[in-house]
Amino acid sequence: MKAIYLTGFMGAGKTTIGKRLGEVLQLPVIDTDAYIEQQVGKTIATIFAEEGEEAFRAYEREVLKKLPTEHIVITTGGGIVIQEENRQFMRKHGIVIYLHCELHELFRRLMGDTTRPLLMENKKSQMKQLFEQRLPWYHEAHITIDTTNRTVNDIVETIVSLLKSSRF
Repeated sequence: MKAIYLTGFMGAGKTTIGKRLGEVLQLPVIDTDAYIEQQVGKTIATIFAEEGEEAFRAYEREVLKKLPTEHIVITTGGGIVIQEENRQFMRKHGIVIYLHCELHELFRRLMGDTTRPLLMENKKSQMKQLFEQRLPWYHEAHITIDTTNRTVNDIVETIVSLLKSSRF
């Protein structure tokens, strides 16, 4: 089986759904952000603060190419899709699943989150702008699943069903 790449905006449920999907499919799960933190020895927030977003995006590109492309679930950072190179790589080497969540629900989920470097001030307008900017790139995925108001198990069951019935 090709790698399964979960994409989507921050708060859409990529990490949580990825863990559960890995359990159900009996596949290892790697989170690109956690992997970068482990490799670099800094948190994402620290990388942004000390090295900038451009450096972080370079780490993201490097990590994506290092990871296995078969028999694995890879949960990605919300901004991995902004680089054309990353979108092409994921589409070529795996099954890209966009986890969509409505903006009002993302606001609710991320309201108290202080760990997101791109959302430090004026969260709602920043989120809306980033969300709208990235939406066309998210829609390049092979499969789109709406996570708004759905349980993790329901979403995972849908993904498994689609994977079994698809050409992947």
